[in-house]
Amino acid sequence: MSFRLAAYAVCVEGGRVLLARHVSATGDSTWTLPGGRVEHAEDPFDAVIREVGEETGCDAVVERLLGVDSRVVPAAERAVPGGPEHQNVGVFYQVRITGGRLRPEPDGEIAESVWTPIPDVAGLRRSSLVDIGLTLARTLPATGHVAPVTVGGLIRH
Repeated sequence: MSFRLAAYAVCVEGGRVLLARHVSATGDSTWTLPGGRVEHAEDPFDAVIREVGEETGCDAVVERLLGVDSRVVPAAERAVPGGPEHQNVGVFYQVRITGGRLRPEPDGEIAESVWTPIPDVAGLRRSSLVDIGLTLARTLPATGHVAPVTVGGLIRH
């Protein structure tokens, strides 16, 4: 099984959420939260700020820890055929944008970042990370845990 630790930014402002459009090597496009892999010896708190800057061009501050999600992606559902089962542990933070200007990720997989009205999210092809992050931000569970999101239809791993 492969494993990844990642940090994700949930930026909600004025009824909108900041989403990033990820374009895979095959050209498939999926909306997700800004964020990504925590590098070796990096604190997830620092990683989320770095990832927001790299992917969106914006400066940000962490306001609070929202929660942690762990999910296993079966080998048959992975984007890379023939790869092993994969576990992703995501640390979700409530983040506030403090400056900068939205732009595509230079030499990266994020084609654009957009402030999206929350009601419009349901109609987007998106990563399950979006639903997890919005649920954590809306409910602020004391345990920092939400039920797994069912993948299918417009929702992807």
